[in-house]
Amino acid sequence: MQDLDFQTTVFEKEYITLGDRREAIVRGGRHLLDRLPAAFEGVNQIGVIGWGPQGSAQAQNLRDSLGGAVRVTVGLRDGSGSVERARAAGFSEAAGTLGEMYQVIADSDLVILLIADAAQAELHESIFAALRPGTTLGLSHGFLLGFLSDQGKAFPSEVDVIAVCPKGMGKSVRALYEQGREVNGAGINASFAVHQDVTGHATDRALGWSVALGAPFTFQTTLRSEYLSDLSGERAVLLGGVHGIVESLYRRFRDQDMTPDDAFRHSVESITGPISRIISKDGLDGVYHRLDSEGREVFAEAYSAAHPVGLELTQEIYDEVASGNEIRSVVMAGKRFDRFPMGKIDQADMWQVGQKVRADRVEADIPLDPFTAGVFCGVMMGQVDALIERGHPYSEIANESVIEAVDSLNPYMHARGVAYMVDNCSTTARLGSRKWAPRFDYLLTQQAYPAIDNEQQTVDLTPFNGFEKHVIHPVLRICAELRPSVDIFVE
Repeated sequence: MQDLDFQTTVFEKEYITLGDRREAIVRGGRHLLDRLPAAFEGVNQIGVIGWGPQGSAQAQNLRDSLGGAVRVTVGLRDGSGSVERARAAGFSEAAGTLGEMYQVIADSDLVILLIADAAQAELHESIFAALRPGTTLGLSHGFLLGFLSDQGKAFPSEVDVIAVCPKGMGKSVRALYEQGREVNGAGINASFAVHQDVTGHATDRALGWSVALGAPFTFQTTLRSEYLSDLSGERAVLLGGVHGIVESLYRRFRDQDMTPDDAFRHSVESITGPISRIISKDGLDGVYHRLDSEGREVFAEAYSAAHPVGLELTQEIYDEVASGNEIRSVVMAGKRFDRFPMGKIDQADMWQVGQKVRADRVEADIPLDPFTAGVFCGVMMGQVDALIERGHPYSEIANESVIEAVDSLNPYMHARGVAYMVDNCSTTARLGSRKWAPRFDYLLTQQAYPAIDNEQQTVDLTPFNGFEKHVIHPVLRICAELRPSVDIFVE
């Protein structure tokens, strides 16, 4: 990946040292909201296109942060079922803050395109035709770049192309922003990228957008790097991986004669509860150091067996994303939905057990299971190592592999269930989880666990030998210093 740095005339840029690298960031906070008019100089209207989880959250956060200094208008397709929800959130045709999608695109100086990935691919030519020269196209995901590259196409040359990518689901983006009314700096971290800068204002507009969303800190990436790490991450440990991990662990514990409730507590509850909370505050090595000597031995064996699975599958997923195969798969799936809609996973026995366990939950009784911790941390570190090998910035690696999981996604899974997340996240992520979770489940069940259970030979601890001195630990400690003081709020 290319060396990154940026210049801003509106916000203070600072450098942080992550491992052996220096990266530039901008810290957020409500004390910066009065700088937004300068960041959006020349922008009279921001058009947020779409009212999905990200669209609804970002439109409201931008409107609230700008306080009328720039009009924020929501654009929806004719006949959209989201019109009433947008109206209920305070957007209206009469005020000029709600309108038909293409008209809003044509009237806006900054167009933030937040419709589904497959819809972006299908409608991109009409969207590009509606953009005025000299305006700015904003994305919160690099999927469209991947699609265009695969088709031998490009963005219109006469517009800025920028991205601000919150490292959490839309509900988190809105919930933490609202917490930030009382605790300055509460929010979801975001990356930003400038893909094309025609106006000379692209960087400040991107940073203003991120600050307005409530990001505690904003780090730089490229649009290509973002979609490679994001698509890979959600198919790996952020969603597909954790889905496969907990399915395999639940079955393993049931095979060891645990009750269904206890098997769920030692697998799902342990990961989404204490393991995630410890990683959030104290890092991956913090989990290991919480264990007693016997637990550390169990952790080391489980980690060593699971790490190769995380590394191998993340590398395979990454190659599928980089080649365009995964993007084509999403687009093709979208064309089959009318005939083959996605079903839900929450009717399986494991998830029915989970509903009861969550209803009866006593947080203090959830075990910090050392085997579960070793498997989860091993797969997570496998993703970290895969992204390091591909040259991604440490800030991006930390957020896409660890922080987004433990500070945004896993807390939602803890409150609502892993099945809820798999059934209610973005279409692209749902497809990825359904496709790749069985691969994690299979490799753990067929390769990792038998290596641990084989009484004829000891587990090769080579993967664990570098764990305690791994570069990700100091990187996460620096990122933790930038972490908001509040935890994610789940309604």
